[in-house]
Amino acid sequence: HENTGLQSHLPPEEQNYGATAAHVRQGPFVSVSRAAAAKSEYLIAAVLCYANLINFMDWFIVPGILLDIQKYFKLSDGGTGLLHTVFILCYMLAAPIFGYLGDRYNRKIILGAGIFFWSSVTLGSSFINELYYWLFFLLRGLVGIGTASYSTIAPTIIADLFEEGKRTTMLSIFYIFIPVGSGLGYVLAAGMADVTGDWHWAFRVTPCMGGVALVLLILLVPHRTQRRTAAHRALSISGTIRVAAEKPGVQRTAKTTWCQDVISLAKNWSFVWSSLGLTAMAFVTGALGMWVPVFLYRAQVVQGIVPPCLHETCNSSNSLIFGGITTGTGILGVIAGAEAARRLRKINNKADPLICATSMFISALCLYIALVVAQTNILSTFIFIALGELFLSVNWAVVTDILLYVVTPRRQSTAIALQILVSHLLGDAGSPYLIGTISNAIQDKNAHSFQWSFWSLQYSFIVCAFIGVCGGAFFLLTSFYIEEDRKEAGR
Repeated sequence: HENTGLQSHLPPEEQNYGATAAHVRQGPFVSVSRAAAAKSEYLIAAVLCYANLINFMDWFIVPGILLDIQKYFKLSDGGTGLLHTVFILCYMLAAPIFGYLGDRYNRKIILGAGIFFWSSVTLGSSFINELYYWLFFLLRGLVGIGTASYSTIAPTIIADLFEEGKRTTMLSIFYIFIPVGSGLGYVLAAGMADVTGDWHWAFRVTPCMGGVALVLLILLVPHRTQRRTAAHRALSISGTIRVAAEKPGVQRTAKTTWCQDVISLAKNWSFVWSSLGLTAMAFVTGALGMWVPVFLYRAQVVQGIVPPCLHETCNSSNSLIFGGITTGTGILGVIAGAEAARRLRKINNKADPLICATSMFISALCLYIALVVAQTNILSTFIFIALGELFLSVNWAVVTDILLYVVTPRRQSTAIALQILVSHLLGDAGSPYLIGTISNAIQDKNAHSFQWSFWSLQYSFIVCAFIGVCGGAFFLLTSFYIEEDRKEAGR
């Protein structure tokens, strides 16, 4: 290898509309070793997907039993919305820290510590009585810190394990567990509250599942996972990465400060506009995830379908149904988005942001229709909420894939952390509290009644339809820059 130039190992790259992929001519022995390595890569990805499932189940336990928690701690709509805001604020503030650490230190240790921390704190929150509501708020904030370590780092490990074609597929599978975990969080919370008659038990299941995830992480995930560009992946296959790094014309990856990384990302307009589009998605999904079961309950009370929840344990059927809707539409949406992106990339270089823009516009329309028909037809409300969530879910994997091919690999953890910070700071960190605060303001100006309790949430949710339209506009702006930024990241 010492007398062989770098170009003899790297044929011309075939650029697709995902990350740049370098293909290498492999001998029979290398093929066998790669086949064995591929099994290990899929196993690691499976562990990460399982942990992602638990992560988002834990996120949505509170919305699944929100009526019980609101009644138990005697919270107003604004105070109830603040509960999720505290969680998201801690999550987003911790994300850049873990992004910095993930780009520079051992990612397996960071992931394991995060899983152990959030599992322990979730278990602790199940033993709080009504006199210490502030402690419940505090522990939910600490759970947000623990989950930030996972959401920031896990996608970059998957990106390093798989090449362009498989990477999009594996990221799609990984992100399917966001809506699946979210939906199962509703189902778990409502189911445990119904079975035990005590909502506290809902917080005692995911810690056990987190313990299993931690054991699997320790046993199956390598202590170190390589951070490699596409060219480095190709060179490592042929066993020449060490020599190639010493050859003239091959640049070493320079270490940069976090501030330099942030400045570079701020100049990447595809990253900026797609992050703002994701922020709009987060705003809508955060508000819906927190308030839809309560909104449906109030609509049913107004229509006379269910009695008011005054003394006994509240009916959790809406949480169960909404959890099923979230799970089903999430799976269909992520698969449909990935497949649409795969097909349309072949005919349109700007397919990814255009798919995201279209789905946001359609989702906003469906949510608006759901609000309009809620007082008269509860079945139609469920249908249009399901359609709205379906089109929102189309974007999850596509937005992440955009980030991974417009940002260089050495900045990806930082980019994901910044995207988490911005999308949650301006998105779902404030949307549940904003919806609750607007609802409170409307109720305060009118006579206290179940009718105005419903109308107040209905009027508040109009904000979500408007923000959804803004998100579609941000993704349209992304399409103007996507080609040039992809090429720049490749260079």
